[in-house]
Amino acid sequence: MRDQDEWRQMVRDNVDKHGWFCQSVFDPERLEPDFSYTVGFTKTLSAPEFIIFGLKRDLMHAMLWEVFRQIREGQSVRHGQVWDGLLGGDYQCYSFRCTHADLFEEYALSSQWYWQDQGHAGDPEVYQIVWPGAQERLFPWQEGCANDVIDQQPALYVR
Repeated sequence: MRDQDEWRQMVRDNVDKHGWFCQSVFDPERLEPDFSYTVGFTKTLSAPEFIIFGLKRDLMHAMLWEVFRQIREGQSVRHGQVWDGLLGGDYQCYSFRCTHADLFEEYALSSQWYWQDQGHAGDPEVYQIVWPGAQERLFPWQEGCANDVIDQQPALYVR
C-alpha cells in the first residue's frame, strides 16, 4: 500500500493527465453498497463532483466518464437533471445535489481533500447519480421500485 503522500501525488497526476480520478470504495463484507466518485471535476471542468452507488465498479467508472464527457461538451449540471447515455439502451438517470450531513466523513473524502488541496475553503459540491431498476425502470422514490434498487442507492440528497 502506498503511503498517503504517494497516493495524493498519484491522484494529482491522474487529474492532470486524464482530467479526473475515480475513487472506488468496496465493502468486503457486502454490508454496505459499493460506490465510486469523482475527484477533479471541480478543477478540470469547474463542475461539481459526482458519486454513484450499487453497480459494478467498471460500470460506475464508465458512467462517470460519460458524465465527464457530457459536461466537457457543454452539459449543464442542476438538481433533478435527467441524464441520457450513462447506461446502455434508452435508460435515463437523474442527478441530485448531495446534502447528507456525513458526505465528507463517510463518502467523498478524497473529493474534499482534493478541493482543499487546490486552495479552496469548505467543501466541493457533489451530485449523486441515481439509476433505475433494469426490469421496471423505476427509481428508488417510485412506487413499485425493487427493494434491491432502493437498498443499493442510499439517498445522499433531498429530492
